[in-house]
Amino acid sequence: MTSSLRPHGDRKTTPSPPPPQARPGRQRDAFFDNAKYLAIVLVGVGHAWGQILDGNRTVEALYRALYTFHMPAFIIISGYFSRSFDLSPKRVKRLITGVAVPYLVFEVGYALHRRFAEDPSNEISLLDPTYLLWFLCALFVWRLTTPLWQTVRWPLPIALAIAALASVTPSIGNDLNMQRVLQFLPCFVLGLLLRPEHFRLVRRRSARIASVPVVAVAVAVAWWSVPRMETGWFYRNAAVQATGAPWWSGPVVTLALFGCSLVLTACFFAWVPGRRMWFTALGAGTIYGYLLHGFVVKQGTFSGWFHGSAWDTPLGEVAITVLGAALITVLCTKPFQRVLKYVVEPRMDWAFRRDPGEAARGREHREHREQPAGGGAGATRTPVETAEKVSA
Repeated sequence: MTSSLRPHGDRKTTPSPPPPQARPGRQRDAFFDNAKYLAIVLVGVGHAWGQILDGNRTVEALYRALYTFHMPAFIIISGYFSRSFDLSPKRVKRLITGVAVPYLVFEVGYALHRRFAEDPSNEISLLDPTYLLWFLCALFVWRLTTPLWQTVRWPLPIALAIAALASVTPSIGNDLNMQRVLQFLPCFVLGLLLRPEHFRLVRRRSARIASVPVVAVAVAVAWWSVPRMETGWFYRNAAVQATGAPWWSGPVVTLALFGCSLVLTACFFAWVPGRRMWFTALGAGTIYGYLLHGFVVKQGTFSGWFHGSAWDTPLGEVAITVLGAALITVLCTKPFQRVLKYVVEPRMDWAFRRDPGEAARGREHREHREQPAGGGAGATRTPVETAEKVSA
């Protein structure tokens, strides 16, 4: 008797899916937010160490070990999250507002800062990225070439060949810091090729245990290299001819550095926690910390803050390390994101044409809402109804 009250007799009704607004939003992966935060902290620490390198072999050894992998790790993550990039209007707009516009704004900002703080004759040059802005310039170029790397058969070997050739081509020059764009290119291409299972592979307990002696050996090799190798090799911003080394050492060192970067980056990922931590939310604001902390570092350079002998003591080295990490952490917090969101992540809808497909979907949605609930003679016919009448 009770079954007759069901709308479909004895059949059980299939629950309808929840409306779009009731579906939970896609959750951010805590592992990648943690990795981005820790990588950007290492960037700040590296820039702090860079101010006290002279005559300090211990700091320089740590500095070299750090510079082997901290930017490659950040670039690999950037490549991993660029896998879906295509030349659709939506993603091109995001590339312009999220990369090109901040580059232009901060390039002018850094040039004016130097003009007022140190050199009144300093010029604004949009083709010669200032300090850390090379990364935005490189990211813009890398993402534009993403469809190419997803089309060719051997993307990573080709990228490595390009990086090796760049290392022996001094005529590339400094425009858009193309040496770094090309020499770091394999890291971005590798990120495009990675899948979630690859990250799970390096996060196993055995990988964490193995990473400890590997990092220890890396620091020992860095210590050994201090009097025997130019620090400039780790910046990847010049051809081999600038160091006075033989031409064949360019490709050799380029490939060797890529291999070392890959190993140490895997060690870094092995120790990144996968659960939510107190700093996980800061992973969404790493671009703010990256772009802003350079003003503080540059101001310290212009004002001579790092010339004191106190920094040469063990306590001073620890202090400058903590200050670098704390500065980056503070600049990644929500208050700075709220204040600078319109500069770092502007919407700029006024500057772009509306996507025709999006406009059509908007019109269809409005027509659907305006249709009378009970139908009738004045009801708006849907495209399906119209098509059925025509075919009949």
